Amino acid sequence: MSELFCGVLLVNKPYGMTSHDVVNKVRRIFNTKKVGHTGTLDPMATGVLPVLVGRAVKASEYLVSDSKTYLAKMKLGLTTDTEDTSGKVLETCTFLPEDSKVIECAKSFIGDYLQTPPMYSALKVKGKKLCDLAREGVTIEREARLVQVHSLDIKKCDDGEWEILTSVSKGTYIRTLISDIGKKLSCGGVMSSLERRVSGDFSIENCVTLEDLEKMTDEEKKNALLSVESLFVALCDVTLPDFYTTLMKNGAEIYLNRAKIHLDLQLGDRVRVYDACGNFFALGEVRNFDTGLAIKPIKFF
Repeated sequence: MSELFCGVLLVNKPYGMTSHDVVNKVRRIFNTKKVGHTGTLDPMATGVLPVLVGRAVKASEYLVSDSKTYLAKMKLGLTTDTEDTSGKVLETCTFLPEDSKVIECAKSFIGDYLQTPPMYSALKVKGKKLCDLAREGVTIEREARLVQVHSLDIKKCDDGEWEILTSVSKGTYIRTLISDIGKKLSCGGVMSSLERRVSGDFSIENCVTLEDLEKMTDEEKKNALLSVESLFVALCDVTLPDFYTTLMKNGAEIYLNRAKIHLDLQLGDRVRVYDACGNFFALGEVRNFDTGLAIKPIKFF
């Protein structure tokens, strides 16, 4: 049964579940142990969670960095240990800045900025998750990392909170972005909701719910899976004649000049590799050999 399914499943993660909970649910629904996810979402977060099923799991270590778009809510005048409304309240502030100051401050984060990962995160330090250390009452120094806020729109909601729609680089914590906005405004700020609307080339409009999956037939489940190659659409594609396809499938590197591959490929570039019939079968990387640049297969699918 497990060999029936291979591909990328876009799940609209529900509120309250961990990403691992979703993986376990998909394992049961698809009757396979070969399931993994890309890009952890907190339990309070919802939205796009790409899940890898079957042989697609092999692609996880080769996924390229991608940007993500989130719709979040920010509550000002509050500081918590988790940087969201689920945490322990550390400080409150009754004085809130003018709306124009909030908008100006939030938009000042557009571009590159150094962000310190929160203690309540799945980031591992010396093999242990920061969130596990935090639950033990341990706080450690974290090195700030350069992240990018590509765009940010903000508007005030009827309940006094603020809605933020932002596109950010991989590894950016929205909770921490909101906390940093609150700090800069000197009033504190926490995240009260979060929805991931876009992850790389995948959007929430193309996601399925776990409830929908439960009702699907095997054929409908197969149709819900995207191809493995959809994970690498940002990469150049290379189509090989039968002779070179056979060589690569046996692990050989394919020299660009000999195979007459006329693409502007540079050392270190990764490519999608197809056979003459248009079937995606490998991920390759351009490497330098004694006789020139060649594409070396790094993972077969």
